[in-house]
Amino acid sequence: MAEQFERRVTVAITGASGAQYGLRLVECLVQQNVQVLLMISRAAQVVIATETDVQLPGQTDAQADYLSQCFGAREGQIRVFGREQWMAPVASGSGAPSTMVVCPCSTGTLSAIACGASNNLIERAADVALKERRQLILVPREAPYSEIHLEHMLKLTRMGAVIIPASPGFYQKPTTVEQMVDFIVARILSQIGIEQTMVPRWGEALL
Repeated sequence: MAEQFERRVTVAITGASGAQYGLRLVECLVQQNVQVLLMISRAAQVVIATETDVQLPGQTDAQADYLSQCFGAREGQIRVFGREQWMAPVASGSGAPSTMVVCPCSTGTLSAIACGASNNLIERAADVALKERRQLILVPREAPYSEIHLEHMLKLTRMGAVIIPASPGFYQKPTTVEQMVDFIVARILSQIGIEQTMVPRWGEALL
């Protein structure tokens, strides 16, 4: 089934504020014919219910169906896995996609990934990305950062992960929250090599 999509990307949504970033990222990937292997932490489900109008069901299959309807995904384009679904493709280097994005990334998840905890599927999937030297992008949303947070980000950067803080730019003069969300999602898409037209690149207006 994966052959009918352009590529596969692992996305994890964790319990930091900024659930809109993760949901919008999934929507944009679907629009680009990317298959999304999705994990949503329990804390993220609470944040989604608090910050958005999304009424996410409790079971993973129902979540996949619901999000597929919301984003117009094709059959099998969004696959959702539970926290202890150890037979999921993302749990092994032989099955995981070449790119993983944790968006937003809570500082607890950041810590667990930096320490190799692997206590749930999100942490294991990130551990796989690191050990296989694959692309891992983390989108932390916290303020202010403590020394512990900064140490973990530095450690992960040295291991090859890319840190994209959820810090929207303003040179495109956003007038809506959606445009600010799109700024970060556009940076993520550019990082993983997917074309986007949501936000002009710096200097494009001068070309």
